[in-house]
Amino acid sequence: MTFVESISTCFSKYADFNGRAQRPEFWWWVLFVFLVNVITGMISPLISTLFSLATLLPCIAVTARRLHDINRSGWWQLIGLIPLIGLLVMIYWCVQEGKEPNQY
Repeated sequence: MTFVESISTCFSKYADFNGRAQRPEFWWWVLFVFLVNVITGMISPLISTLFSLATLLPCIAVTARRLHDINRSGWWQLIGLIPLIGLLVMIYWCVQEGKEPNQY
């Protein structure tokens, strides 16, 4: 999956928490959100905040689909709320290959 394909997929599945997202889709989306936030942050903090709010739901949705790809519930992303350890666990899970067979 290319950069443009993954961005269009994430926007077309704006609030779709069903299905699976492979690693390239997830990581291209993360790169896109990071780069746009950095650029908009240099222009105006208000624009950066508005972009972050606009992409919050797709970020949660693509993360849930990524967790489905490794056979975990999307609710596991709440572990990311634990300072430092939760973030490290989420990164570890998101870099893993998809698992087959899979309940999702």
